[in-house]
Amino acid sequence: MATDKHSDHIQTSGELFRAVQKSRVFSDSKQFVDMIPTDDPKQILAKWKEQKDSPTFGLKSFVTQYFKLPEVAGETIEIGSKESCREHIQELWPMLFRPADDASQRFTSLIPLPYPYVVPGGRFREIYYWDSYFTARGLITDGHKEMVLNMARNFRHMIETCGHIPNGNRVYYLSRSQPPFFIPMIALLAEQFGDDIITEFYDAAVLEYRFWMDQTGEPNRRSVTISDLNENTHVLNRYWDDNPSPREESWIEDVKEFEQSGLEDKASFYRNIRAACESGWDFSSRWLSDEQSLSKIETTNILPVDLNTLLWFAESRLADWSSQQGLSSNVDIFKTSADQRKASIDSLMWNPDRDFYFDYHINQKKPTNCLSLAAVYPLYFKMAGQDQAASVAKTLEQRFLKEGGLLTTTFETGQQWDAPNGWAPLQWMAVAGLKNYGFETLADDIRSGWLDLNERIYRESGKMVEKYNVSDTHKKGGGGEYTLQDGFGWTNGVFSALSDM
Repeated sequence: MATDKHSDHIQTSGELFRAVQKSRVFSDSKQFVDMIPTDDPKQILAKWKEQKDSPTFGLKSFVTQYFKLPEVAGETIEIGSKESCREHIQELWPMLFRPADDASQRFTSLIPLPYPYVVPGGRFREIYYWDSYFTARGLITDGHKEMVLNMARNFRHMIETCGHIPNGNRVYYLSRSQPPFFIPMIALLAEQFGDDIITEFYDAAVLEYRFWMDQTGEPNRRSVTISDLNENTHVLNRYWDDNPSPREESWIEDVKEFEQSGLEDKASFYRNIRAACESGWDFSSRWLSDEQSLSKIETTNILPVDLNTLLWFAESRLADWSSQQGLSSNVDIFKTSADQRKASIDSLMWNPDRDFYFDYHINQKKPTNCLSLAAVYPLYFKMAGQDQAASVAKTLEQRFLKEGGLLTTTFETGQQWDAPNGWAPLQWMAVAGLKNYGFETLADDIRSGWLDLNERIYRESGKMVEKYNVSDTHKKGGGGEYTLQDGFGWTNGVFSALSDM
């Protein structure tokens, strides 16, 4: 796989990389891996080895002398006060736009993309996979549908050149992906440009689906075949990462977390950390065996309801698109896979005793205990039955609904993908999903609570931020490995899309 493609980047691996991260030259570990050497890396490495033992040597001054941050317009976002979030977002979009990358640029950790794209903002200086779908919703609402087409073309390019869509267009993200929203993005484009656009992306969509279903290499990897308690066989998917080592962009955090965990199996710990990053929910009680401690992370033991609903949607759409492309042999393959997956989701992930969708634990052969907004995916993609949707709606209203929108989970752990935080993509999917099944009042309550919270925080701070405290709306969203980020791509996109819903 692609895990060693960045081994020649001295800012992402090797002795100097480890020295910088161990010394905490930068408070954010991502800073150094995004920097660009200003000289030949071999020469920089040689100079470092010559100088590092000198009593007058300063590592930070050495790094700032021989590395620079990418020169990105709009890195610090400053916009004069506007009357509303919507006006702010309209002016903000161009500051988050990036031109096509210079493919000849050397030594950078950036994977160059051939078309313009949108970044989330703050420390996130590159395109992100699942963020882009929700950003796209707002871009279309605000009149930027050509940018959405360009972003999808960049994803097609990465599928064709990397074999999949990485977490983001950085070499240190090559070993994992993110929730597979490429096919939903194509479906969104078809609504804007007509069904003929599907032909441009069909082959890439099939290739990406095969990436998720590949069982070669490590045992099973992302696609696993399991037996339930009744010895019925199911083929379902989990999140994974092909590189069982500390994340380059959070290297010292991962090393210290392992050292404090008391665990012995480094590879398993690091893979589970990375797999949680592939989920986009990094981190959450969903992946923790005790719903509390990161040392108990077991992401690869869990079959997530959101991922499997996404892949059901992919199989359903690929069946339809194969028919449109005149590929009749593919129609039955994808249709059969979709039917089997829906049956497995209903069998393993729908808990009839609690009337809610849950992730499924592979080893324990039962649903997990974590109530999470992943349960809205079957409603958003119209896979749930009406009775199932009604039960999910009831639980959302009773357990998740707060003044500022919906909690992410019902557990409060200090992790950012748990209570009391709310996140834009999940608010969007919940509102749209509930409307799919006629639960207009609840959907409107969530929508108005979220929009009002975004608007109030904007009036107080002048910023659109990454996550919000929906429970105590006078406090900031918190948790996670970095400070609260402003920008912010998918928050902007969902605000615009919900405003015009």
